[in-house]
Amino acid sequence: LLGISLAALLGNGLIISAVACGHHLHTPMFFFLLNLALAFLGSICTTVPKAMHNSLWDTSNISYTGCATQVFFLIFFIGAEYFLLTTMCYDRYVSICKPLHYGTLLGSRACTHMAAAAWAGAFLNALMHTANTFSLPLCHGNALGQFFCEIPQILKLSCSESHLRELGLMAVSAFLGLGCFVFIVFSYVQIFKAVLRIPSEQGRHKAFSTCL
Repeated sequence: LLGISLAALLGNGLIISAVACGHHLHTPMFFFLLNLALAFLGSICTTVPKAMHNSLWDTSNISYTGCATQVFFLIFFIGAEYFLLTTMCYDRYVSICKPLHYGTLLGSRACTHMAAAAWAGAFLNALMHTANTFSLPLCHGNALGQFFCEIPQILKLSCSESHLRELGLMAVSAFLGLGCFVFIVFSYVQIFKAVLRIPSEQGRHKAFSTCL
């Protein structure tokens, strides 16, 4: 676990450093990749330190506040990753399928707005889930029996009918995630169709290499 985490931290750290320092990498694709690396680093730092602490000290306890914090940041960073992946897919779609409009649709201002929307959407989603889950009264104690906090486990401790509201929020989030997934699949289908229409093999290879 430690080795994998360190490798992930190093890899994403190198991506962030390369994009931040390399002026030739200041393009929309690498801008979104930088944001994705930051989100991935955040999700690692949310879960791994606590897991390592519990492993070293042979404990599985976590405080109520720590649990709420872990849930919020985990949902936040995972949501940001998903939204940013969708945005990156849109970037590749415009680049391959609508190259003449690329500069207009994905200028620096537009990229900043899309990245900000991805982070803001993830923050709002995490805030709603965390606030709703941890406002429920716990009637079965507050012991989860595990070091990693998950909303379904917390809902099992609640005896309030208000937990149905959180289940509704989870359904909405799942529907939103499905919508992003469908958009990603649709975009890549259009990209592959556009690439296959390129007459030269070298041109097809170059186009594919920017998307994979």
